[in-house]
Amino acid sequence: MKKIKISALLVFAVSLLLLFECKQNSNTQKQSTAAPIYNSNAKVTFIELGSVNCVPCKKMQPVMHRLEQKYGNQLQVIFYDVWKPNQKKFAKIFGIRVIPTQIFLDRSGHEFYRHEGFFPEYEIDRLLARKGLSIINRNSSDKND
Repeated sequence: MKKIKISALLVFAVSLLLLFECKQNSNTQKQSTAAPIYNSNAKVTFIELGSVNCVPCKKMQPVMHRLEQKYGNQLQVIFYDVWKPNQKKFAKIFGIRVIPTQIFLDRSGHEFYRHEGFFPEYEIDRLLARKGLSIINRNSSDKND
């Protein structure tokens, strides 16, 4: 009877250790997947999570292009098509509920702002100005939505 109790206790302890190890590996994988997505040289990273087949997402495409032109290397713009099999993981990483979703990261990679739906360019300009970015190419701002 004593051997059965010790065996059961040993199995329980090993199970706990395996569970803890799996949890640690899961956290490590999430961190390593998310880490390389931003460029620390840019003051702000703008991540657009959407799809090329979504109407509001399509409306964001020219906005993202103009922002890249206006702010140069102060702003890094990244687009993930979360309907594509190889990019679905970013929807989970960032915990999005709807598309499009815009996420803004500071230089150290910390999220400081999130928006869901179409985000007008002039509102993004105001957000970026509050973070210290200045327009370097005025020609791109003439076509603001």
